[in-house]
Amino acid sequence: MKVKDTYKTIKSPSEEVLFKDKNSKFFGYAFPVTSEAAIKQHLETLKAQHHSARHWCYAYQLGKIEKSIQFRANDDGEPNNSAGMPIYGQIQSFDVTDILIVVVRYFGGVKLGVSGLINAYKSAAQLALENSEIITKTINVPYLITFEYKDMNKVMRLIKEKNLKIVDQKLELTCEITISVRLKQAEKTYNSFNSIYGVEIRELTL
Repeated sequence: MKVKDTYKTIKSPSEEVLFKDKNSKFFGYAFPVTSEAAIKQHLETLKAQHHSARHWCYAYQLGKIEKSIQFRANDDGEPNNSAGMPIYGQIQSFDVTDILIVVVRYFGGVKLGVSGLINAYKSAAQLALENSEIITKTINVPYLITFEYKDMNKVMRLIKEKNLKIVDQKLELTCEITISVRLKQAEKTYNSFNSIYGVEIRELTL
């Protein structure tokens, strides 16, 4: 089975975009995020910035591999599934993750109906994504390698051979090196270090 070890996200926050329908204004924003705390922070900032708006609807998705994906869609007072899910639909359509999209609505005095709302929130989210730079990143597994100083050459040779990225190192009598390995190479790399006498390797949880 082929291991998927890349994912798409956005490089930086998008420019503000605007979609209008019957005097209602829908401002769209996309942010790269990796935690719920960051999501909360962006929402608070936008609520302060658009304090006279009527609705702050959003959707987000966190996680790189299927089993760890978390997502949420919020209608923020709009009719059920008329705002959050159309925004989330665009996240799925562009196949991006670690992302928050917020659409801020100023009511223009004319009701749009559910189908009008769905179209407006979807369009604002789509514009925000089209105005973002989408990048592909690799999914990496962090490992901590522990060994005695005398085994340094063996470990370093293997790191060089496999062209592994060192994230952190503490080289004393007992040495610790943290490496980052692409998911598809993770098992093989683990086995290589695990087979060296006196060297311990374990996966770190982020």
